[in-house]
Amino acid sequence: MSDAQQIVIKPARPQDAARAVEITLEAFNGLSIDQAIEAHCGPTAKLSWQEIKGRDLRKEFQSYPEHCFVAWLGEEMVGYVTNFIDFEAGRGRIVNLAVDRDQRGKGIGRLLLERSILHFRHLGLKQAKIETLASNEVGQHLYPSLGFEEVSRQVHFAMNL
Repeated sequence: MSDAQQIVIKPARPQDAARAVEITLEAFNGLSIDQAIEAHCGPTAKLSWQEIKGRDLRKEFQSYPEHCFVAWLGEEMVGYVTNFIDFEAGRGRIVNLAVDRDQRGKGIGRLLLERSILHFRHLGLKQAKIETLASNEVGQHLYPSLGFEEVSRQVHFAMNL
C-alpha cells in the first residue's frame, strides 16, 4: 500500500452489507460451518450455505451497525468486522471478519480486530470472544497474536431429517 492509499477503518452503515456479502462468500469458502453441513448432508431445498451466510450477515449490518466496522482503501471497501455486544454478560463477540482476497496479508484483518477490541473497551466490556473452525489457519495464528486464548473446542454434528 502506498502512503496515499492507507486503510481507514470506519463505522459500518447498513448499505455496506452488499459489499460485505461479496467479500464473505469468497473469504468463507472452505471455512463456513453451513458449507460443511451442506457438503456432508447435501443442500436443503430452501437455502444454500451462501444464501444463509449472506442473510445472516445482512441482518448484522441492519440490526447493529454501530458495533460493526469496515475497512476502506481509497473508495473501495476491502474488509469488515461485525460484533455483537452482550452488555449483561460484559462480553463482546466478534461474529464475522473478512478481507477482500486481493488485500489479504496486509494487516487489514488485524486492524479490524484491534478496532473491535478498542470498541469493546470503550463500552466497558470485560471480555472479548471470537470463534473459528480448526481449518481456519489464518485465524488460528492471528487471534492468539492479539491476545485471544483458546478456551475450548466444539464439535459440530448434523443430520438429515
